[in-house]
Amino acid sequence: MIVLMAFVGLSVRLFLINRDNGEEYKKQVLSQQEYDSKTIPFKRGNIVDSNGTILAVSNKVYNVILDTKILLSDEEYLEPTLNALRSAFGIDTNEVRNYIATHPTSSYYVLAKRLDYDKVAKFQELKNDEETGAYIKGIWFEDEYKREYPNGTLACDVIGFTRSDNAGQYGLEEYYNDVLCGTNGREYGYLNNDSNLERTTIPAVDGYNIQTTIDANIQGIVEKYLKEYNEEYKDNYRAGNGAQNIGCIIMEVDTGNILAMASYPNYDLNDVRNTDNLIGMPQLDEKGKKTGEYLTKELIDEMDDETMYQHLDALWKNFCIVDTYEPGSVAKPFTVAAAIECGAITGNESYNCEGKLHVGDYDIKCHQIYGDGYISVAQGIERSCNVVLMNVAFAMGQDKYVDYQHLFGFGLKTNIDLAGETRTVSMVYNKDTIGPTELATNSFGQGFNATMIQMITGFCSLINGGYYYEPHMVSKITTNDGATIENIEPRVLKQTVSQSTSDKILEYCNLVVTGENGTGKTARPAGYMIGGKTGTAETLPRGNNEYVVSFMGYAPADDPQIAIYVVVDRPNVAFQHDAKHATRIVRKVLTEVLPYLNIFMTEELSDEERAELEEMQMQITMQQTATEEGTEGEEGTSEGADGSETEGDTGETSGTEGAGQEGTAEEGTGEEGTSEETVDTDRWKEFPVDPETGYLKDPDTGNLVDPETGTVVNGGSLISGGEASEEGQSEESVEDTEDEGEE
Repeated sequence: MIVLMAFVGLSVRLFLINRDNGEEYKKQVLSQQEYDSKTIPFKRGNIVDSNGTILAVSNKVYNVILDTKILLSDEEYLEPTLNALRSAFGIDTNEVRNYIATHPTSSYYVLAKRLDYDKVAKFQELKNDEETGAYIKGIWFEDEYKREYPNGTLACDVIGFTRSDNAGQYGLEEYYNDVLCGTNGREYGYLNNDSNLERTTIPAVDGYNIQTTIDANIQGIVEKYLKEYNEEYKDNYRAGNGAQNIGCIIMEVDTGNILAMASYPNYDLNDVRNTDNLIGMPQLDEKGKKTGEYLTKELIDEMDDETMYQHLDALWKNFCIVDTYEPGSVAKPFTVAAAIECGAITGNESYNCEGKLHVGDYDIKCHQIYGDGYISVAQGIERSCNVVLMNVAFAMGQDKYVDYQHLFGFGLKTNIDLAGETRTVSMVYNKDTIGPTELATNSFGQGFNATMIQMITGFCSLINGGYYYEPHMVSKITTNDGATIENIEPRVLKQTVSQSTSDKILEYCNLVVTGENGTGKTARPAGYMIGGKTGTAETLPRGNNEYVVSFMGYAPADDPQIAIYVVVDRPNVAFQHDAKHATRIVRKVLTEVLPYLNIFMTEELSDEERAELEEMQMQITMQQTATEEGTEGEEGTSEGADGSETEGDTGETSGTEGAGQEGTAEEGTGEEGTSEETVDTDRWKEFPVDPETGYLKDPDTGNLVDPETGTVVNGGSLISGGEASEEGQSEESVEDTEDEGEE
């Protein structure tokens, strides 16, 4: 009875409240429903280059919102409002009428999204008109921010992009998402005791800005020449791009700062789903493996959504930190440095190269199959002789080799501040799995996989006195008003070699460019002296005549300030194992970058070099003029690809014993050097010229030989005498390791 009486009393009280104060409370409830949920969006932080050039920015845009209830509160409002919508925004008023008719009580309906202020301002002018403006009702604007990239494709792999929900995807946008994102604000509306509307606002907190180590000018130079290479070799030998991938990294030797990182094909950050960028890329099957075919517009048009995303995902990934490959001869300085550092050799030893070396059950060939004769360790680097490197590795032993490979960072992430770096621990041998054959092939860069960022980071430690810097892309985090939140200083992680060993590696690598038999002569820019190492790697399956060619170098030669690494993955030519595909890109890039960095010429210019520089300057001027006029200027032409200087690097895969194929055109393997009998190493110079290719032709074997280096450009596998094992890496090593990279 007490409970029933309580309910009766409560019912009476509710009736009296509703009778006496119902309208007032109704206004309060409606007010809260209408205003409490209004969100004030934060502005995502900017991304700028090292000079403050904006690479990514969030600009305010506006959504047009229709409040049907207000619009229908007076019949005089309808037509003037619809006319204003049509005039300012080009909105189809028939569709608006249909919506109003079916939703007369709606308070929120989006008529248009992400409009620039110019369009909103035009509507506001109509609304402020003295005659008609008073009748334009029921329209308001919702603030939002739109991510924009002023430079389009520039540094697309580095920057990444954002989804519609403002979350970063790939690159810096993803890695620094928490830093770039802020906190949304709120606007609360309510009626006070006098039934007057009041608002309380909690402002949004904008995200922080990040300043990168990238220099937009250097980045632009790199991307220009990668694109130029692609344009020259596109659809050259087969349909498709000039190469499956082309990558370039420029890094400060003594800081780990990345000045430029680019790959081709690239994409427009403002139009990331544009499928035109896919044309010419390798086609993938349902498992993400390459089919051997290349994408055409017809194939793209037939793709379903899942297949399309699979290929776009391949386009969006950063080749420089995601894709793995056998590095080939660019790994030779690491082997020599390790052997000198551990005391296995002094660097003054000599070995006899007879064109091959018998290891276990296999004959591993040198790129110079006619042999180099007795040559020193320094000459072994200069000529890229596999035989010398195998003997150096044998002197060091398996355990020491594995220890130093780990010390140089192979198999480990560099922890660069970019999303998606691949983990390669399964791509290198350990002390339990490496054997004599694996040691032999690993010594010249085959049989294990690495990424571009691993290679150049470790290489910088070889030439800067042994200091291994953690590579990084961001130098500073700031607020919108310029206050510094964090300075990211260069960080030395370890010392890999001593100063004396580093000096020897510089001496040897300088010979690669300046020596009479150096394989990297074509990398030297006019007026400068540089050092480095070339590389050429045969991909799996062995004998497929597909190669990854590269050059890793530094400038100036006597005091390295920057390192550069260019990789060309399967160039679109008949004979791919020619490191000049990489060295010529390096030459062009450094010709512009070194003067920009105020690194002065030290070498006298020949008449030919002077004419070359004048022509390049004229092309640059024409490009700048064309850009200012809103047109796309000519970017110059790139040189042809005759000759073949190749090393035994391997593309995306590596075999354990089958890796010894590096000697395709630039490196060598020979017999262990125990024989006192030398071979005629210059016999190839007497070969006749093949009129169809321009190469020298061995009359006995039919092999085509580079007239500059004596390397065979169309030879088969470097390893013979047994069935070479390829159990180390899979052909699709890039895809296989990517999941691990996300862990």
